[in-house]
Amino acid sequence: MRILYFDIDTLRPDHLSCYGYLRETSPNIDRICQNAVRFDNCYASDAPCLPSRSACWTGRFGIHTGVVNHGGANADPFPEGPDRFFLQRADRMGLAAVMRLHGMHTVSFSPFAERHAAWWFYAGFREMYNTGKIGFERADEVVPFAIDWLDRNAGRDNWFLHVNVWDSHTTYRTPMEYGEPFENQEPPVFPSEEQILHHWNSYGPHSARETNGYTSDEKKAFPRDLPCIENRQDLVKWINGYDTGIRYADEWFGKIISKLKEQGIFDDTMIIITADHGENQGELGVYGDHHTADRITCRVPYILKVPGVTDGGRVDQALHYQADLSATVLEFLGYNVPPLWDGVSFAESFKTGGTEGRSELIISNNAWACQRSVVWDKWLAIRTYHTGFKAFPEYMLFDLEADPHETANLAREHPDVLQEGMRKLEKWTADMLRSSEQTVDPLWTVISEGGSFHANENSPVFAAYLERLRQTDRSFYADWLEENKGRPIPAGSPWAAALEPGQEFLKKPYNP
Repeated sequence: MRILYFDIDTLRPDHLSCYGYLRETSPNIDRICQNAVRFDNCYASDAPCLPSRSACWTGRFGIHTGVVNHGGANADPFPEGPDRFFLQRADRMGLAAVMRLHGMHTVSFSPFAERHAAWWFYAGFREMYNTGKIGFERADEVVPFAIDWLDRNAGRDNWFLHVNVWDSHTTYRTPMEYGEPFENQEPPVFPSEEQILHHWNSYGPHSARETNGYTSDEKKAFPRDLPCIENRQDLVKWINGYDTGIRYADEWFGKIISKLKEQGIFDDTMIIITADHGENQGELGVYGDHHTADRITCRVPYILKVPGVTDGGRVDQALHYQADLSATVLEFLGYNVPPLWDGVSFAESFKTGGTEGRSELIISNNAWACQRSVVWDKWLAIRTYHTGFKAFPEYMLFDLEADPHETANLAREHPDVLQEGMRKLEKWTADMLRSSEQTVDPLWTVISEGGSFHANENSPVFAAYLERLRQTDRSFYADWLEENKGRPIPAGSPWAAALEPGQEFLKKPYNP
């Protein structure tokens, strides 16, 4: 068996044309989808980048591995202690290590390990190619290495090839000579002019007024990028940059597919297409980043082509963790899933064309805001422990069917549904800690450090941001943050209006 694993950083599935997007962003991926299973409700258990790939590749949730942050104590796995063995034990093997154990020649083309000092990521790979720009590569700086490897290994069987591209991650870096493929195409309708105005008058890193993080500094070397988004015209240019990055990654993916066909092995190659996380583009006030434990940040594309099994294509709408699908691939290949994995295999259902998944998912983010959330039925219930310096209350509830962009918090209207979600979250947390080798929940370690790596109360960036808010007629919010830092906004307080579009005082300097 040959396996191609195409890993597109920061890709939300609803911006792929094969997932129903109004623009043709992914013609090559779309063609694979015609003979593959498209998983519509696959989620990263832990977001964003480092926690997500840790969970996907090790098969274990962050609450068990300890990897939930981008810095601090919980950017590294928990130490194994006195039972640590000389070699990696079989019950602790990740996806690549299991593949290698069963005779697969495992190869990765990615800068991920260096970008996040995640040296554990190399475990199980026979060949590791660091493309050298710590995540600022374009697809044309990654894919040629993979194609060269295919040329040098023509005729070889039993390989697992991981190719990781970053074109849909800010800063949008597709070469300008590539043109503007979406210049005359309709953009998404969300967010509206009114919603953008509301976000402009709100606050938070990667808000409409600070798309670069905590500032609106212009990046002249990246003309597709914008330092802020003041209106729909800005938004369209911004989304064009994101969608063009997706299209560029898809074009280079097509070059790998052409090489497989040239070598006569395409029909016999298993293909996996996925991402580490999605991307908020106005949802919950975040533009061009991945700060939340919600459907937008945590839902990922997952497309699985298995020769002779998925011919004709189908859609799986069951709830899955990405780690579940890693486990499913292993069991489908006849390999045992390591017993410590939290990922559960649904291989038997997959083989027969059935749809089987989880009754609910618990998702988390501790690298920006500290949140845990529950996805079940049509609901998303979010509990915020640290806001990441955004206008978040402690509890949010969204009807994902009626409100896919998470604009109306229904926590007050449906307290019974919210309570049901929180009971699910409490039970999951208790079960996970009961089965953990550690006694501490890593979420609380992150909070004890002053919050996440990117939104830390002890960082000089925080003090500088308070000053920026005061200089941009948002002293009201600076006062709140200075006093309360990352605490959630109490329901019914004046600050809660930052979550409610249409509040007149948000459209001018406010004097409480």
